Amino acid sequence: MTKAIRIHEIGGPEVLTWEDVESGEPGPGEVQLRQTAVGLNFIDVYQRTGLYSIEHLPAAIGMEAAGVIEAIGTGVRDFQAGDRVAYAMGLGAYAENRVMATDKLVKLPDDFNDQQAAAMMLQGMTAFYLLHRTYPLKAGDTILVYAAAGGVGLILCQWAKHLGANVIGCVGSNEKAELAKAHGCDYTILYRDEDIAARVHEITSGNGVPVSYDSIGRATFESSIDSLAPFGRLVSFGNTSGPVEPFNPGILAAKGSLYFTRPTLATHIATRELLEECANELFAIVTSGQVKINIGQTYPLAEAAQAHRDLEARKTLGSTVLIP
Repeated sequence: MTKAIRIHEIGGPEVLTWEDVESGEPGPGEVQLRQTAVGLNFIDVYQRTGLYSIEHLPAAIGMEAAGVIEAIGTGVRDFQAGDRVAYAMGLGAYAENRVMATDKLVKLPDDFNDQQAAAMMLQGMTAFYLLHRTYPLKAGDTILVYAAAGGVGLILCQWAKHLGANVIGCVGSNEKAELAKAHGCDYTILYRDEDIAARVHEITSGNGVPVSYDSIGRATFESSIDSLAPFGRLVSFGNTSGPVEPFNPGILAAKGSLYFTRPTLATHIATRELLEECANELFAIVTSGQVKINIGQTYPLAEAAQAHRDLEARKTLGSTVLIP
């Protein structure tokens, strides 16, 4: 037996229950993983509320963790007991122990601690594909980043600055503005107090930005569209305010022959080759010191409900880690 946070129905943070579950034995191609740190992400909220459906309930939620392999099943060749590993996009992360297939696992370099790994795999690999695949960033680009003081935001801003970009970050408070500036933002916009698009055009001398990295969704769709330069790209990669509502594609023409895309990390790590490129690039940029992983707060895994409340209330800074 082991302990896990599971949901038996969709709903608010109160549906997260800390309970005994069977840990199971690893089958062919699987390992038994003792988890030491679990990452908290907005996708966990989407699963809990039903925005992203889970096929069978009850289920443990969560998509990201680090830990140590304790046993391996038949046919496992690239991993062995004692290996320190991490993963992202592996449903069921909110658990002390779990059995999982090795296809999403990567070995951790010795100089990465477990909490750091759990805080960066999903968010850091997201930042990589946004900057290198979805919109290949060029030195001199001025970009717009929403939730710039959040987990993805802080990594994205640092990485973009390293690549030579000028970074405009949207934040919700002066405290978050200072944090974003300390992690690569050249300009910050307090979205509650300022007209985002007007401020972007002021900063860019009326030109707009070639890309808006928007993790907010419904509430910021129009601001993102209106902040773009002709041929600009709205990258909608999150739904913290709810999903973008259906819209007439003609608006993209009218606003300057714009592009709209809705990527997901799942596609970008769907093969071993894609996963290893993402993970290796992330490990390299963090090892170089150009990107630092900011863990703003930790919670016991048993208190995941409070972590969800704080995340949804915009009380968290940087990345959040749950400790089994």
